[in-house]
Amino acid sequence: MTKTAWLGLGVMGFPMAGHLAAKSDASVTVYNRTAAKSADWVGKHKGAHKPTPAEAVKEADFVFACVGNDDDLRQITIGAGGAFSAMKKGSIFVDHTTASADVARELHANAKEKGIGFVDAPVSGGQAGAENGVLTVMCGGDDADYTKAEPLIMSYARMCKLLGGPGAGQLAKMCNQIAIAGVVQGLAECIQFGMKAGLDMEKVIEVISKGAAGSWQMENRHKTMIAGKFDFGFAVDWMRKDLGICLAEASRNKAHLPLTALVDQFYSEVQAIGGNRWDTSSLIARFPKTK
Repeated sequence: MTKTAWLGLGVMGFPMAGHLAAKSDASVTVYNRTAAKSADWVGKHKGAHKPTPAEAVKEADFVFACVGNDDDLRQITIGAGGAFSAMKKGSIFVDHTTASADVARELHANAKEKGIGFVDAPVSGGQAGAENGVLTVMCGGDDADYTKAEPLIMSYARMCKLLGGPGAGQLAKMCNQIAIAGVVQGLAECIQFGMKAGLDMEKVIEVISKGAAGSWQMENRHKTMIAGKFDFGFAVDWMRKDLGICLAEASRNKAHLPLTALVDQFYSEVQAIGGNRWDTSSLIARFPKTK
């Protein structure tokens, strides 16, 4: 039986680790900063939990992680009691955190020095995608490491692809978030305009979603925008973190992201009215009430 470890049991990691346990032949040992969450996971799935990343990964052939940001990722890998100090040679670390390309390259190099594989593998699909096991996974790293890890990743993914060397997965996730930002803002403006014009926007969306205007965001988020209820997915705080990573990378590679910068500012306005934990469709909340 393949031995695995999972580090980080937040809204994404908890169900992803569950799919890994249920759909693969792998045993799963988990670690979470809040031990009660680890115990909860073990109560719902087969497996065990340990008090530190190092203890969780000692026997693992593959280690998966999904934490908050660059600093969290460094802490669980190269910090005190981190995974890299205890992983066996030839094992592979798969990181699903949305982080910077710089930290992916840094940890890839650090892992290689220790005889460990490292794949940066951020995901798209949100909490619903994690719960339903249909995430899209964008990967960077060495081909041999990716090829070994891919069958396990597919236990919670519907699409998984190696897109280049270390950091390529994180760069692809930046592309994903850049594209989403503009689409959500366009949808918010569309719905606000239609409601101001006195249209039944449910009927309008039913029609235009079948044409060139259609998108995942339109299909899945128009109802939240129309209803003004924003508790259905990826939080504004997380989106701003991701857009900040995109804008920082763009300042380095000289890409121009005027729309992304503008939408990031709009999300700061949503935060200012208390929408930190609202989902990203809350961009429409910036507009005056239409009803």
